[in-house]
Amino acid sequence: MKIDFKLNGRDYSLEVRDDMRLLDFLREELKLTGTKEGCGEGECGACTVIIDGKAVNSCLVLAPEIDGKEVITVEGLERDGRLHPLQESFIEKGAIQCGFCTPGMLMSAKALLDRNPDPSDEEIMEAIEGNLCRCTGYYKIVQAIRAAAEKSKNGEV
Repeated sequence: MKIDFKLNGRDYSLEVRDDMRLLDFLREELKLTGTKEGCGEGECGACTVIIDGKAVNSCLVLAPEIDGKEVITVEGLERDGRLHPLQESFIEKGAIQCGFCTPGMLMSAKALLDRNPDPSDEEIMEAIEGNLCRCTGYYKIVQAIRAAAEKSKNGEV
């Protein structure tokens, strides 16, 4: 099946199997390996991407479902070789341990900040509740997301 979609700001028109998960399409066909497979059941959030502004688990989406849609992966965060403010804040605040959950956390946080540039800590925690991390305990992750929101609010973005 042929699908037309926008990925990380670039238009694509590609063939895809009807039964292929978006996660596998991104990793295997498009070689975008930043999106990780954790549980494969939509429980851990490691495979989170943004589709038309909404954070979704790519392991639960069939690739043909992105026809006519815009998809952003963690690779789409950087611009002109510069890290996104969220990525910078995660590094600055020590919100990265093993790094496995980080791409999904970043994408959930980006979807939040895109719709709400000044979230409360409660809203941040709600936005990342579908992303499991076994290393940091979430405190530093919340701090990093808050710091990125402050950067944006102060015009540092």
